[in-house]
Amino acid sequence: MQLSLRRFWELTLSFVFKLRSRHPLASFIFGRFVSMVVLMFFLGLAVFGLMELTPGDIVDNYVRSQMFTLGEFRQDDNIYSEEMMAAARARLGLDQPFYVQYGRWLHQVFVERDLGRAMITRAPILFLIRDRMINSLILNLISLVFLTIISFALGIYFSSKVGTRVDLAATFTALLLHAFPGLLLLILLQLFASVSGLFPITAYPPFPFREAPGRFMFSYVYHIFLPLLGAFLGGIGGTMRMIRATMLDQLGQPYITSLRSRGISERRIYFAHAFRNTLNPYITSSANIFAGLFSGSLILEIIFSYPGIGRLMYEAVRQEDINLVVANMMFISFLVLLGMMVADILLALVDPRIRYGSS
Repeated sequence: MQLSLRRFWELTLSFVFKLRSRHPLASFIFGRFVSMVVLMFFLGLAVFGLMELTPGDIVDNYVRSQMFTLGEFRQDDNIYSEEMMAAARARLGLDQPFYVQYGRWLHQVFVERDLGRAMITRAPILFLIRDRMINSLILNLISLVFLTIISFALGIYFSSKVGTRVDLAATFTALLLHAFPGLLLLILLQLFASVSGLFPITAYPPFPFREAPGRFMFSYVYHIFLPLLGAFLGGIGGTMRMIRATMLDQLGQPYITSLRSRGISERRIYFAHAFRNTLNPYITSSANIFAGLFSGSLILEIIFSYPGIGRLMYEAVRQEDINLVVANMMFISFLVLLGMMVADILLALVDPRIRYGSS
């Protein structure tokens, strides 16, 4: 047994070294995939452990909601005895340690291929997550696209105006937006919508897409304008300052001086040389920007009543629905880690100097 295990590790290491020497990019992707799986495993374990430490449990919440529904508020009510509550905990598996609950959840997901049901509503978790995740993805991808395009345009423009009054005003505005609390900004935008009546205070149309697809698209753009503006203003300050600083750093490099001495136009220097090298740090940080948008969308979705994954996560945590919380965390973490992997691959394609085989 020991020899076979040793032989297995030798073959595995040999395969890894051969893959790394012959296909460095494929080896890098494989390594990131393995690390992503390991991180998600420990993340799920931590979530189950933290939910175990929270006061109360889902059975108490369920009983309380049933008592309010039935109009029963007496504490000495015999409908829910201790024996019945203990049986409910055993039926839901809440009487087991958190690592046993996590093991059962992993078996259910990967062996039975079922995310299970929410403990409170008993609705299929995949049904609850699917539409919410799509809504959050659409909102955050639109925010990322607009943030990227406008940040690059402004960062490159103000890098050409360094030292002028326009550049000083832009730098001050960017610092102000970067330091302004995002929660307060969203609240002020909703107050503006409520007082002026120019925009709706909710971020989603009141009718489904299937009812009228064309009208839904126009209504959707109208409803998400203010939330998108809040997400854009919250991220434009730091992103624009990063791009401006990177452009100024590239413009001070010796190769830029050499290009200018050869008579190459400033437009070509900006866009054919300095701009390409500005892409590297932005691609590296784009995964963090995407993750920040997802974490910020939790507050945005609650304030503007947007039916996204962040609002679903908030409701699941309030109800201590372990199954729903873990499924949400896994989906969000998978998207963030996948975004980091895609950013690294794009960085390797944009910059040929990077060699993952030597890292």
